[in-house]
Amino acid sequence: MGFLAPWFLAGAAAVGLPVWLHLLRKHRTTPLPFSSLMFFEQRTQSSIKHRRLRYLVLFALRTLLILLIVVAFASPFVEQRIPPRTRSNEVAVLAIDNSLSMRAGARLADAKAAAKSLVSGLHAGERAEVLTFGSRVHVMSEVTDDHATLNAAIDAIEPSDARTSFAELARSARSIAQSLHLPLDVHLFSDMQQTGMPSNFNDLRLNADVKLDPHPVVKKDEPNFTVENVVAPRRVFDNKKVRVLATVAGYGVHKDIRNVTLLLNGRTVETKAVTVPEIGRANVEFLSLDVPPGFNKGEVRIDSADTLPADDVFYFSIERADPRPALFVHDPEGDGGLLYFKTALEAAGQSAFEITPATPEQTTNLSPSKYAFVVLSDVSSVPPGFENQLRDYVRGGGSVLVALGHHAAMRGKVPVTGQAILESRYYGREADRFQTAAWLDTSHPSILKDNRWDDIKFMRAIRVDPGQARIVAKLTDQTPLLLDQQIGEGHVLVFASTLDNIDNDFPLHASFVPFVEQTARYLGRMDSGPPSVMVDDFAELRDSKEKGNAVDVVDPKGERALTLDEATKAQNIQFTMVGFYDIRRPNGRNDLVAVNADRRESDLTPATPDTLSLWQNTANGTAEAGGVAAGDQKPLSLWWYVMLGVLALTVAESLLGNRHLSVDKEAA
Repeated sequence: MGFLAPWFLAGAAAVGLPVWLHLLRKHRTTPLPFSSLMFFEQRTQSSIKHRRLRYLVLFALRTLLILLIVVAFASPFVEQRIPPRTRSNEVAVLAIDNSLSMRAGARLADAKAAAKSLVSGLHAGERAEVLTFGSRVHVMSEVTDDHATLNAAIDAIEPSDARTSFAELARSARSIAQSLHLPLDVHLFSDMQQTGMPSNFNDLRLNADVKLDPHPVVKKDEPNFTVENVVAPRRVFDNKKVRVLATVAGYGVHKDIRNVTLLLNGRTVETKAVTVPEIGRANVEFLSLDVPPGFNKGEVRIDSADTLPADDVFYFSIERADPRPALFVHDPEGDGGLLYFKTALEAAGQSAFEITPATPEQTTNLSPSKYAFVVLSDVSSVPPGFENQLRDYVRGGGSVLVALGHHAAMRGKVPVTGQAILESRYYGREADRFQTAAWLDTSHPSILKDNRWDDIKFMRAIRVDPGQARIVAKLTDQTPLLLDQQIGEGHVLVFASTLDNIDNDFPLHASFVPFVEQTARYLGRMDSGPPSVMVDDFAELRDSKEKGNAVDVVDPKGERALTLDEATKAQNIQFTMVGFYDIRRPNGRNDLVAVNADRRESDLTPATPDTLSLWQNTANGTAEAGGVAAGDQKPLSLWWYVMLGVLALTVAESLLGNRHLSVDKEAA
């Protein structure tokens, strides 16, 4: 028995009140002189002992009443043991971690051996199910009591390159418990990697009928080195040497020296030694990579010195391609835009495109399909046949940049899109003399790299009816400056001014170079992307117009990753193992994708026992409304019982006190 508020027990000093009433305030009779007793009626006086007895009982009732009131304020309680819940027809779930970190040493083998030992201990009729998990959960067997089936499912578990996700395991455990409507005893066989815990602990919650039993296969931290990242270009367009930057990390390690090797297509390019600080990182720079034409398989390796060699290599893909031609159409007397546009591409180090200039008259025998993109720079006329070819080119996925000046404004319509040209506004005649960019859509690829257009002066702009086009930039008078119109699978980008320094001073500002570079990449669909992706990432296989055309994907093992049905219907693919995926699309956009494991798996630090205990409590605690697990002690309040006693004593004291008062009146 205990008290939740024991300091109220100090109120027991109030017991002195009935003591003072009964002992210190005794009834005293004051003698009165009287001349004769002949007028008094003779009566029998009450027994003094009987009166004392009633006084003592009343004294005891009042004392006990005060004590009970004090005890009630102190909130008494007793410990009550919660009986264990009945778990009939319980199903044992054997969850075996097969993530990348389980490749360290014999972790996976130890986990499978421990799981088999548990299967052998199951009694006749006890059922179990085998799961394996990394970033996703895979069911390896049905719920059964056949030991041979369970052992075969355990033997079938292979190591994977995925990262650990205990949140995904918890979600699956909740789903299984709801579908079976039976209590589960989840036996978790894992290295309990700390990085596998979710950032939101609530994701680990389990149902009331789920019991969690962790079986750690490791008891201490293990040091580990890894190639954490590689920075390299995705594509190159010349024969210059390529820079590759690799980062080597150490987890739980002492200061040590590692040999780092750069390989290309299986051939060693260069090896360097690097000193990795204690629990730190070190960078290694290679400047001697000569990339041959086509797709190339790059690797950075370190000499293995730990129990997890699977993360000692980092793959990257690099392609050397020929520059793609881009057509720049301009009037014969207006070649300023060509000069600035070409110079901006060269200043950006952009060797992916070669600019082919042409006048409108020279486009008669040209096919836009041969070019990565087409620029129409303030042209006064476009041959109708070439304009029709441009429309077909855009519908098929091509892109066109249209720059408008006073020559193009005379047409009345924007080439290719047919948007109406409302007016040509020359701000040099107005009081402000020029306009500036008042609003930019910074999410658009053309502006994403540099959105500092505030100091650019536009002396002339062509006002265009935007229609359904996306407005990317506006001037201070709300004139649309940059429009993006999608036609079919392609885009037409309309710039409502010129690309030279006549109608604006844009080419004289630093923001012109990134604008031209990003616009060329956007129009030419030159999405460089990263040199590698992670396991469980996705890649797009086809666009909407390529339905029914087969896509061939070869995985790192040299096997086809798609079935015949998937090859003609799948929109994307998920990478499930490290290495190189060779993707061959029907439109000729082939790709070599390098896939690496999530480097969070390289930190082999296990979760703390407190963390695992908290996780177990989420399974046990939800079974009780008050959050108390079965078999624990729960305080049971006695307050109501004490108050009932106070009520009973109050009634008894009132009755006995009234009777005592009536006796006193009679005696008087």
